[in-house]
Amino acid sequence: MIKVEKISKSFKDTQILHDISFEITKGEFIAVMGPSGSGKSTLLYSISGMDSISDGRVYFDGTNISEMQEEDLARFRLNKMGFVFQNAQMLKNLSVFDNITLPGLVAKKESADNIRKRASKIMKRMEIEGIEARDIREVSGGQLQRASICRAMINNPKILFLDEPTGALNSEATDQVLAILDDLNRDGMTIMTVTHDPRVAAKARKVLYMRDGQIAASKEFSVGADRDRELDEWLKNLKTKA
Repeated sequence: MIKVEKISKSFKDTQILHDISFEITKGEFIAVMGPSGSGKSTLLYSISGMDSISDGRVYFDGTNISEMQEEDLARFRLNKMGFVFQNAQMLKNLSVFDNITLPGLVAKKESADNIRKRASKIMKRMEIEGIEARDIREVSGGQLQRASICRAMINNPKILFLDEPTGALNSEATDQVLAILDDLNRDGMTIMTVTHDPRVAAKARKVLYMRDGQIAASKEFSVGADRDRELDEWLKNLKTKA
């Protein structure tokens, strides 16, 4: 689905990403880990077209999105990608339901009635039905993050990009979000997440570990593997070698 070819990213005199290449296949769940400042979020923003790259190419279903004009790229992201961030990027003057439906109404791919029906269906799946009319300041952090996932799903994206999706949540809310991501991936949704949390990374089938703007190591889990244990051992070995 996504092919990343030797991308680099510089800001002024600082090189943030160094000659990175990898691929994301349909239905894959990839987690990106690494210390603060290693380039994790920059990598996610670069391959999703939210940030420009200095060199290299990013292909999405064969389309070189790194050469798109910003207006075309914004439309491409709206229709093909969903985004969830650590702090929900919701509009304060809209209700939870209106925030969820907004990207669908902007995309104009189908009727407003169909968009509202799908929003209700997704909210029920995420177990947050009943909060539709509430202000975003009147719901819990876990509910708001699940609403963010609903919003990211409203245009039936091909991939979900998540940047520290559980970073601001307590343990209970984190478990709820992880269960949702696991369920979505089982249904075929392609997911790439940046995270510091081993619990999140252990849900992935592949983990990329970044250090100093490069992919220093990668780990794939076999079906039925004890991912929590394998991930813990792998991360300990990486830190020992650092």
